[in-house]
Amino acid sequence: MTDTAGAAYDGAPSGQLTTAPDGRILLANRTLLTWLGRPREEVVGALRFADLLTVGGKLYHETHFAPLLRLQGEVSGVALELKRADGSRMPILVSSTVQYDDAGEPQLVRTTIFDAQLRRAYEEELLRERQAAEAARARLQDALAVLQQSLLPATLPAVPGIAVAADYHTASPDDLGGDFYDVFAIDDERWGFFLGDVSGKGPEAAAVTSLARYSLRAAALHDPAAALSTLNVLLHERYAEGDPRYCTAVFGTLRNDPATGQVAVRFASGGHPPPLLIRADGSSEFLLSPDGTLIGILPDSKFPLTDVTLAPGDLLLLYTDGLTEARRGRELYGPEAVQKLAGQYAGGSPAALVQALSEVVAGFGPRLADDTALLAFGPPANNR
Repeated sequence: MTDTAGAAYDGAPSGQLTTAPDGRILLANRTLLTWLGRPREEVVGALRFADLLTVGGKLYHETHFAPLLRLQGEVSGVALELKRADGSRMPILVSSTVQYDDAGEPQLVRTTIFDAQLRRAYEEELLRERQAAEAARARLQDALAVLQQSLLPATLPAVPGIAVAADYHTASPDDLGGDFYDVFAIDDERWGFFLGDVSGKGPEAAAVTSLARYSLRAAALHDPAAALSTLNVLLHERYAEGDPRYCTAVFGTLRNDPATGQVAVRFASGGHPPPLLIRADGSSEFLLSPDGTLIGILPDSKFPLTDVTLAPGDLLLLYTDGLTEARRGRELYGPEAVQKLAGQYAGGSPAALVQALSEVVAGFGPRLADDTALLAFGPPANNR
């Protein structure tokens, strides 16, 4: 090796090492010796490459690095740690190449060692940032979950002579949805119910959801058509300028007749998917009644009333389009699938129907395009 070549080898910015096939160190440059904090005579001719490594590194060298080097003739970019004379550790990246003689037998192993301290520090910083981001996301998801629950009734009331069940499936834990529902007493004889879907997601949608819920409750003393008209005016006046906001909803009243066990339902709809009526005998139909426009779009919209009577064992199902527009690949779940499944629960309980539909929604995976709200009710089959 010429003086110039020797100086370049000895002062290279990377550690340079030449070993015999059995690992005995034959040459080591000044850079590597400086990293180790050892004089040349303690390393060259006295140690093997594995002796320069930490206990874990030595074990990995013997079980993986050395066998792979013998098999392939080269190994590149392996992360190990040097054991310095003062006991400290230095992260390194190691690349080795076997040099063969004319007979094809291993003659030397030339190894280049790179200082990976900056890379290790960078990786550790990335890990800390990732952990901090995950913790922040978890806190945000918890806050969103609490806020989402505040927009829904904590529990459904016990309605005399009527069984009621509901469920809410959040499409993403990272965002607020705009679906809402409620069941509440209006007076001594009537109960109100509604289910709706606000356009968009996030805090803006949550604000509209809150406005819709409290407005419909306040307007419940009027008939369902008037209640939706009130909400329509409020949304249009507040959001007509700038970012328009609207919702769809079904709002109605329930009146139970203890003598017959029947329940009189009167409802109005504004741009919402039609309720599904499931009779106790197994027949079912979507109540394609006259429908109003999207709530909040026009200053003066009409919401025609629809009346239906539920006999004992009948069910009425309300849902948001997150159910019918849930996809598996390109295939929509669709209204027909909802009707087919619901027919299996004819004469059963609203809770069983809602549970079955909830399991369907959950089966589409953790991140659907939209939230899903479900509300079902009806007089029990033995309510005679």
